[in-house]
Amino acid sequence: MQGKSFKAMLSPEILQTFRQLLEEAKASGDPEPTAMNLATVDTDGRVASRIVLLKGVDERGLRFHTNYDSDKGSQLAAHPQVALCFHWKQLRHGVQVRVEGVARKLQAEESDAYFATRPRGSQIGAWASLQSQTLPDRHSFDERVARCEHEFAGREVPRPPHWGGFLVEPDVVEFWYGAEFRLHERVRWSRHGQTWTHRLLYP
Repeated sequence: MQGKSFKAMLSPEILQTFRQLLEEAKASGDPEPTAMNLATVDTDGRVASRIVLLKGVDERGLRFHTNYDSDKGSQLAAHPQVALCFHWKQLRHGVQVRVEGVARKLQAEESDAYFATRPRGSQIGAWASLQSQTLPDRHSFDERVARCEHEFAGREVPRPPHWGGFLVEPDVVEFWYGAEFRLHERVRWSRHGQTWTHRLLYP
């Protein structure tokens, strides 16, 4: 729920491990180290997944941004439970980080602050795109972009009310480390209230 006061979620150990792996992925030459698979479910129980970009992580959880009127936005409004998965193939023998939890809208101020950092073309696109709706032809989209460029000519582009961020509050985080002969290492952290515990899993 927008305006919610979030409590600390990720344990220091999880946050430190994740940030270290992310920095290693960035240094490895991975072209999209912040890319993560986001899985959601609709009102009929049908699962959908797509790649989105991580836009921040702190003790509260992981952040991404999208059009709230898109398919994923509608699915999150109905069922906020999500699963995320990072796959950094170039690290060691491959590393995955799996996250399960609840996605909630960020406060408007946080979404405004991030939107202001986006390239102007991306800001225009957020207004012009009716994300997930049927597009009659490419020309129709180009016309919408041109109209938005004209509307905001000579001034800053404000954040559209239908566009903003989500914070995923994790209750499960699993670090999966690849190894030879598929003798992988899996460490799963689970949250119970505000307490995190971890255990090893067979690969």
